[in-house]
Amino acid sequence: MDNHSSVTEFFLLGFPGSQELHYILFTTFFVLYSVSLLGNTTIIMIVCADKRLRSPMYFFLGHLSILEILLTTIIVPVMLWGLLIPGMQTIPSNGCIAQLFLYLSLGTTELVLLGAMAVDRYVAVCNPLRYSTIMSSHTCIWVVAVAWVFGFLSEIWPVYATFQSTFCKSNLIDHFYCDRGQLLKLSCDDPHFIHIILFVRAVFIIVGSLITTIVSYTYIISTILKIPSGSGRRKAFSTCASHFTFVVIGYGSCLFLFVKPKQTQAAEYNRIASLMVSVVTPFLNPFIFTLRNDKVKEALRDGVKRCCQLLHD
Repeated sequence: MDNHSSVTEFFLLGFPGSQELHYILFTTFFVLYSVSLLGNTTIIMIVCADKRLRSPMYFFLGHLSILEILLTTIIVPVMLWGLLIPGMQTIPSNGCIAQLFLYLSLGTTELVLLGAMAVDRYVAVCNPLRYSTIMSSHTCIWVVAVAWVFGFLSEIWPVYATFQSTFCKSNLIDHFYCDRGQLLKLSCDDPHFIHIILFVRAVFIIVGSLITTIVSYTYIISTILKIPSGSGRRKAFSTCASHFTFVVIGYGSCLFLFVKPKQTQAAEYNRIASLMVSVVTPFLNPFIFTLRNDKVKEALRDGVKRCCQLLHD
């Protein structure tokens, strides 16, 4: 019998506070989740439908929007249901395993994709004459496929190791989803070794992607500053502004998870950090890539016009 088989279900404690506060949180998160789904789905549709957006940048953006939809959908519906029901929320152990695996896999895939998008912007700004050759459709498909495969394969062992622990202390998870850190706190085994392995691995993935982004933007900024005209500098920077903004928010949220607060504040801190990753970032993504991108705004306006014409006809 496996070690984790003695625990058939877990109880999510969710958010503290009164039921009235839970209703307010439910309304807030439901609105944010709905806007996230609508906005990211709109981006995917216009990227697929508009010929002006048939470039590597928007190909990556479409996959980023898919990741945001999946990432927030893994967490938010369970969280919303927990806010509606009184008391603790029950989740079966297999459901907990699936949720944690998908959440971590999608997050890893997104980090790899953000690094790839930074390299794409570097080639576009620093080597524009060879851009179409270097960032060919074959290359883009290969990069995206590697990101997805790496994201999912890299999380098999960490999730397996987490659930091979003996959960004998309790089956109460002080979170609104199956958080790995909270699960390891329930283990009676010595968690220090697995903590070290998981930390080193997470740092390798995050820092590896971050270094790629930093190096790319260092060259990008250096190249932009050499452009003599102000309008040329603004145009070059505008092609990177949306991705750079999203990178700052995305990596900031991830690094936020690695700061260790006092033990008495850890549960509340983890909830806030997780909300940044699973709710706030997916919500902001459509606004970042539409409000700061003229091509996307034009494609969106044209799409709305075509829809209105179809309705009138």
